[in-house]
Amino acid sequence: MPKISIVTDSTAYLDEKTLVENEISVIPLSVVFDQETIRETEMGTEEFYGKMRAREKLPTTSQPSIGEFIDLYEKLGESSDSILSFHLSSGISGTFETAVAASRSIEDVNVYPFDSEISCSAQGYYAVEAAKLAREGKTVDEIFETLTSIRDTLAGYFIVADLNHLHRGGRMSGAQKFLGSALQIKPILHFKDKVIVPFEKVRTEKRAIKRVMELLEQDAADGPVRATVVHANVPEKAEEIRSTLDKKYDNLEIDLGVFGPVIGTHLGEKSLGLTWYKK
Repeated sequence: MPKISIVTDSTAYLDEKTLVENEISVIPLSVVFDQETIRETEMGTEEFYGKMRAREKLPTTSQPSIGEFIDLYEKLGESSDSILSFHLSSGISGTFETAVAASRSIEDVNVYPFDSEISCSAQGYYAVEAAKLAREGKTVDEIFETLTSIRDTLAGYFIVADLNHLHRGGRMSGAQKFLGSALQIKPILHFKDKVIVPFEKVRTEKRAIKRVMELLEQDAADGPVRATVVHANVPEKAEEIRSTLDKKYDNLEIDLGVFGPVIGTHLGEKSLGLTWYKK
């Protein structure tokens, strides 16, 4: 049976247990505090947010080099026939394009970079499902057919505590940032056409959370749903949302995820998200 290896980048924020069980390799992005570059796989989430709070200047982020991709692909290629490589949206990072460039330099194994068009737990769904299907002996085409069906129902919404992080990081326009600040609203954001844009504008965080939960409930009413509550260093609030939804729907498989250092740089501490797809 042909061997298929799975790669994702660190912004999927899959825990160690999931990575080991599914034999998923991770290529890390980095955060840069002044002149100090730290791979986000080498820094815990709490440590990162504490470090960011302690500094006036926001960190920046950097993507993996093409050489890092080539090294990983060549290593995996020694024991694989194909590599599926899942990455955060090409609309907010050049990581996917770098993976594509690296794949063209590899001769002895077929590499298939995949633009998740999103990030974090939603990106992780693709990698974990691909690993599961590969273990079942599915072909590359069969795996991508399933991933396409996931993409058709995938949804993800998030609420940030401070739009300045997105604005300063270049992930949201000045006009959009000003609108949120001027009206003192909590915009619900989502990915559209690979970039972060407002979905709806709501007055308070409580109302924003309620609205996002309503969106999930529309899908959960139709059948089994896989969901994740994602948070930026507010685990208690995230668990409250998870528990509320878990008790309400028997057909909902829901857990917690995190906005780690790279994504947290752009969203800021105390951000919350909810992502899901129909199983």
